[in-house]
Amino acid sequence: MKQEHIDALRHQTIPDQGLLIDGQRVSAASGQAMPVVSPIDGHTLCSIAAAGAVDVDRAVQAARRTFEQGVWSRMAPAERKKILLRIAERIESHHAELAVLGVRDNGTEIAMAWKAEPGSAAGTFRYYAECVDKVNGEIAPTPEGTLGLIHKEAVGVVAAIVPWNFPLMIGAWKIAPALAAGNSVVLKPSEDASLSLLRLAQLCLDAGLPPGVLNVITGTGAEAGEALARHMDVDLLAFTGSGPVGRLLLKASAESNLKRVYLELGGKSPNIVFDDAADLAHAAKVSAMGIYRNSGQVCVAGSRLLVQRSVHDEFVERVQNIATSLRVGDPLDVTTEIGAVSSARQLAKNLAAVQTAQQQGARLRVGGQALQPVAGGSYMAPALFDGVTPDMALAREEVFGPVLAVLPFNDEAEAVRLANDTTYGLASAVWTGSLSRAHRMVRAIKAGVVHVNTYGGPDITVPLGGVRQSGNGHDKSMHAMDKYLDLKTAWIQL
Repeated sequence: MKQEHIDALRHQTIPDQGLLIDGQRVSAASGQAMPVVSPIDGHTLCSIAAAGAVDVDRAVQAARRTFEQGVWSRMAPAERKKILLRIAERIESHHAELAVLGVRDNGTEIAMAWKAEPGSAAGTFRYYAECVDKVNGEIAPTPEGTLGLIHKEAVGVVAAIVPWNFPLMIGAWKIAPALAAGNSVVLKPSEDASLSLLRLAQLCLDAGLPPGVLNVITGTGAEAGEALARHMDVDLLAFTGSGPVGRLLLKASAESNLKRVYLELGGKSPNIVFDDAADLAHAAKVSAMGIYRNSGQVCVAGSRLLVQRSVHDEFVERVQNIATSLRVGDPLDVTTEIGAVSSARQLAKNLAAVQTAQQQGARLRVGGQALQPVAGGSYMAPALFDGVTPDMALAREEVFGPVLAVLPFNDEAEAVRLANDTTYGLASAVWTGSLSRAHRMVRAIKAGVVHVNTYGGPDITVPLGGVRQSGNGHDKSMHAMDKYLDLKTAWIQL
């Protein structure tokens, strides 16, 4: 990752982008398009097509046709595996291009995007390529004279709606296992970050994925996303995003064909520090980056910091010093530690959350203001609040920005009570030197992921999913394949 290479890519002209339907780049049927505004400096990069219901229908028809024709769904598993491996190779060979393109679109600091976007996506496609020929059916333990077979079959047409914070990483989490299972896919990226996924789709075609197996529809959630969620020929919808939108998608499914809907809806994740943590300095650094990286725009961000009272003041001061020292700036500068907020709209939401927290009595220790390290861009100083009580909005509502709420606790029982005092249940962390306590906390915390003496880092081999209002189903690991496969029983009298 060299600065001169990044600088050479950052100024490349980006052509206006069409939809990808049945292997062809096409304009929206309405002719409408949307500007792509970079949060780095507020400049318009290009436009993307604004799809409507007609375009969505064309994409779904293409996916259905390829699925029924079997050009992918009935291709030999070994051949599908080869193509998915070639996709991973294409991503790796275009690593710098994809990373810089994504940062220009959504503002993630390049040091993080380099690894978390194309680096992660390539690994995900490679992982699921290796899964293709390892999905087996079953033989049931039946009485003599009867044979019970359990077949695993592709679901059909999969719709995937992915967010703007890590489009390549999260997109790959859905596209790769869906393709590995033999499905055809219609992908709807966020209108705030579509460019890297459009480029990925082209790389998939270049790697030999048959046209129509992966289609990309860009546009607003209210129009393109709604049409996809309500389409009668979509068999399954996988979504990562906000709770309110997740509810709308469930409603759309109920009012259309009852398609399966899998949701990952974020959280208000507790990061719990006990006084027996082995290295408070290390815990403070990791905890700070667990909320401030990517300007807090991370689904699993540790946005509630629970600290045992005996080390509260020392630990909070350590986190404050780190927050103050973080370099917020141009996300395409390799020395930048915190990049841009994804849009002016998101920045305004973050600032409003800071204002509400102050009005409700929380104490702002540092940060919380808009910055302008690059003229015209959207940036924010990492904010740290203490004096937060469990009833405050900052302790209960996801901000999705670089805003950290600190709450003290006295003992393990209170830590568990505070940790679980939320409607969410996506991620969490425990810092302790006691193995027994670590195991007790893993059992007690209601969350899909519990980190111990770290925050972040689980790779593709383990599942990511939430409980409560953080959603259902799982991305990552072999368990993600379960979403994209149907079980069929054959009961045979011999």
